[in-house]
Amino acid sequence: MAEIVLKSVELDNGETLGYRERSGGDKVLLLVHGNMQSSKHWDILMERLSPEFKVYGVDLRGFGISTYHQSFDSLKELAGDLKQFVDKLGISRMFLMGWSTGGGAAMQFAADYPQMTEKLVLLASLSTRGFPLYRVNEAGEPVLSERLKTKEEIKGDPVRYIPLSGAYATRNKDMLRTVWDSLIYTHNKPEEEKYEEYLEDMLTQRNLLDIYYANNRFNMSRHHNGLTEGTGEVDNIKAPVLVLWGENDRVVSRKMTDEILEDFGDKAEFVLLKNSGHSPLIDDLEGLIAETEKFLKSYLC
Repeated sequence: MAEIVLKSVELDNGETLGYRERSGGDKVLLLVHGNMQSSKHWDILMERLSPEFKVYGVDLRGFGISTYHQSFDSLKELAGDLKQFVDKLGISRMFLMGWSTGGGAAMQFAADYPQMTEKLVLLASLSTRGFPLYRVNEAGEPVLSERLKTKEEIKGDPVRYIPLSGAYATRNKDMLRTVWDSLIYTHNKPEEEKYEEYLEDMLTQRNLLDIYYANNRFNMSRHHNGLTEGTGEVDNIKAPVLVLWGENDRVVSRKMTDEILEDFGDKAEFVLLKNSGHSPLIDDLEGLIAETEKFLKSYLC
């Protein structure tokens, strides 16, 4: 099994990004994690991927061992961090894989730097039209006609922001476990030792408000998403795209996934992952590896 080494690199904007590196061949695969994660959550995938790939898993700003000197309002800012990151490592062209929120950052990078993105894999990704946050009523149900708009409004969200930010502030791993058991690890769960490592890693997040705000406003489509006008930047993405979605995902809806497919059109290939939720790495690692490697290797030059 190839060794995975935790490293860090200082960017020109003053932030330092942590990352995990696994040795491999000439083809570079960059993994971009989602909310409540860091590159740590990619570990079992990094261990098992083909040695043909040199694999990097990056900690986005405010996650893992990365710094969080400056808050941010958009996934474009995180994509800018990724550009500085790959420049520092001397990577000029790569495969890119983004999970959940990481899918949005990866799409933005692929749109901003199409010449650097060879292929794009979206795993349980938020939509090209963002991840909407709605006001909730007294029963805790979303009011679909009332989208949250500002960071102050998100701070008052009693269903998502207040409980999770409170769990982080008090290091309440029991609550985080409850959230992941109900929304993410709905089929299979990591081995207990690994689960504890993931829970400890979740507590490194310092940017929850920024992430919610950025996801809510993200819109690279050609449509208005109910909050922001689409930028149309999806058309800048030239790389072939693989969209992977678990049929039992309780975080990213099928509607969001269908929006991705509609906005990419013929550039995207869709694979429905059976018996998987929001974490196919835990629900069906072998299936996830097979689909990912089939897509990447089918386009190898």
